[in-house]
Amino acid sequence: LVYERHGEPAGVVQLKDIELAKLGDSDVHVKMLAAPINPADINMIQGTYPILSPLPAVGGNEGVGEVLEVGRRVAALKPGDWVIPGTNALGTWRTQGVFPEETLLKVPSDIPVLCAATLSVNPCTAFRMLADFETLAPGDSVIQNAANSGVGQAVIQIAKASGIKTINVVRDRPDLPKLVERLMALGADHVITEEMLRKPEMKEIFKSIPKPRLALNCVGGKSTTEMLWHLQPKGTMVTYGGMAKQPLMVPVSAFIFRDVRLRGFWMTQWRKDHARDQESLTTMMDTLCQLIQRGQLTAPVCTEVPLQDYKAALENAMKPFISSKQILLF
Repeated sequence: LVYERHGEPAGVVQLKDIELAKLGDSDVHVKMLAAPINPADINMIQGTYPILSPLPAVGGNEGVGEVLEVGRRVAALKPGDWVIPGTNALGTWRTQGVFPEETLLKVPSDIPVLCAATLSVNPCTAFRMLADFETLAPGDSVIQNAANSGVGQAVIQIAKASGIKTINVVRDRPDLPKLVERLMALGADHVITEEMLRKPEMKEIFKSIPKPRLALNCVGGKSTTEMLWHLQPKGTMVTYGGMAKQPLMVPVSAFIFRDVRLRGFWMTQWRKDHARDQESLTTMMDTLCQLIQRGQLTAPVCTEVPLQDYKAALENAMKPFISSKQILLF
């Protein structure tokens, strides 16, 4: 799936046959199995993301493929292995590709294909935000908005496996009871709407669990301000998205009298910063794959779409309140 200019995905993305690159000594020939459509993919096509691929570009930053052939200097991979992108902008929306070995990460081939296809962005983001900003122990709590997003669902499950309680904020919607049920089944402790954040009933929640030291923000605007009031003094809010397209509004009193900390997180930047720190990356990937193998981390709710139906998939990926991730199958 190629785009030659930036614009709305349905208008600029086209399905094309392109010639496969020649296999170099350090290259890997991969047959793609599945690749999701993420918000960052859409933003890159629109030309609004902080990093853009040189045009023409193949869409897709995430996915899973099977190794078909390796160059003679490739030591860590062999035909039959499963691989996922270890770097951004690899262009995963294709049936086959030839990639440098260092841009790929090996994953176990006994995990579900949809888990592998959605592993390198959202679960990694959730893992790092839970690990890197506050030292959380079993019994501690975390509050997050956009709890039904891919990251939100991963946060619930990773936190649950670590004994950390989650307070999960979602937008009100017609099928709210169904969404609440689904998030509770993943291991959520509390699921509330944004309106609930400013109601006295919040006190009831904090009778059974401590106030959170960590807040995860993917929305911005009013939702952020409301979550901040429930943070412990010296707590940290980490912003990793801005779905409301509104700035963060922080009351001066929260800064002065409660010394809250505001931080940002971008998985792409983390990978750049830790490019030479193979141990951190390996530990994270091993932990996530073990959670998947134990059934403690599942793929987000997915809609599987054949590659030729890509236009419908792109349109559905941009609709509000669609809790299902569009996954292209090759």
